Amino acid sequence: MRRYKSPVYKVIPVPIEKIDPNDYNPNSVAPPEMRLLYESIKLDGYTMPIVCYYDKEADRYIIVDGFHRYRVMLDHKDIYEREGGMLPVSVIDKPLDKRMASTIRHNRARGSHDVDLMSNIITELHELGRSDAWICKHLGMDKDELLRLKQITGLAALFKDVQFGQAWRPGEEEDEY
Repeated sequence: MRRYKSPVYKVIPVPIEKIDPNDYNPNSVAPPEMRLLYESIKLDGYTMPIVCYYDKEADRYIIVDGFHRYRVMLDHKDIYEREGGMLPVSVIDKPLDKRMASTIRHNRARGSHDVDLMSNIITELHELGRSDAWICKHLGMDKDELLRLKQITGLAALFKDVQFGQAWRPGEEEDEY
């Protein structure tokens, strides 16, 4: 029986120039928290690796989690120089829909999301063929939250599987009081 080994046990140093942000992360960090993250990395070093997917064809690492730790190195020459331009990376090998779900789980465990960007992810997961049940399960949402995010997008296609009730039918007599 082969035992599962978490990716964190295989952290590798990767030149920051080979790392790209993903194009779907809805997480945002306010300037005071970014300053705090910089101070934390300055004083404690990188204590958590960046989680990436390795795109073999492009020979690039795509961030799944850790965008703001990545930004600290890009934005602060002192950190870049101290670390020799290398970021600690933990690699996961998952298809796009599962990477998106991983990003959301990581983010939701820590903080808040930009609602519009989160709605875009719901749309993209739907277009990738993921069901409402899959989205709720893998993104840690309940049905009401998913419904609200779908409503924000205004896309009818997101509602194609929704069962609507028959509260009123045209032509039926209404009861008089």
